[in-house]
Amino acid sequence: MDTQLTIERLFEALIQGDRNEARAIVQETASQGMEAEILVSEVFWPVYETVDKMFRNDQLSTLGHHFATRLLRVLVDQASLRFCQGAHNGRRVLAFCGPTDADELGAQMSVDLLEQAGFEIAFAGGGIANDEILERVQNTQPDVLLMFASAPTDLPNIRALIDTIQEIGATQELQVVVGGGVFNRADGLAEEIGADLWATRPDELVAAMTDQPERRAAPDQRTVGRTRRPAARAA
Repeated sequence: MDTQLTIERLFEALIQGDRNEARAIVQETASQGMEAEILVSEVFWPVYETVDKMFRNDQLSTLGHHFATRLLRVLVDQASLRFCQGAHNGRRVLAFCGPTDADELGAQMSVDLLEQAGFEIAFAGGGIANDEILERVQNTQPDVLLMFASAPTDLPNIRALIDTIQEIGATQELQVVVGGGVFNRADGLAEEIGADLWATRPDELVAAMTDQPERRAAPDQRTVGRTRRPAARAA
């Protein structure tokens, strides 16, 4: 199977709003043996990133963007029903994202794959106030607070949320994870705001959260909001 060709064909079908062609392309991948999890991570995610990038660069109309995100959301929902569910790993995730439909689409692919990998997910989408998030964290004590596919406008609240969690010790075991969206477009930002773990793609997120459940931010990691220490010079 030529995955790149599949991505290109699906992209064209999506931005045209061609539901029949999009479904036919997905059906082809299934008939050729592509598992639903691979379809999401290796086809849907690259198409999603292309749509998002072209729209932000004014290379795609609002109509094309809306066609693509709405139709891709349907395909993602359908694909997740074919996932082979893994055994529960005992880790509970409270997840949020940016405020737009496109943000929720990117986050949905991530939480669907995390759930398939054995994580227990509570996903609220975007537009949730920090005090509500903190209350939920304190009341339910999740293992992971995940903010994936966030928008630039979310950054002040995310930074404040991380600071508050650290200051009040909302939970000693909580791992704060970010990725996608604005974090993919600003190298080093996730580390600088004090996140414990980060990833750029849904499959990388699953691997990182599976392999590094104990990783926490170093005390001197956070640099956003304070004066950076001068870099050491070579002797």
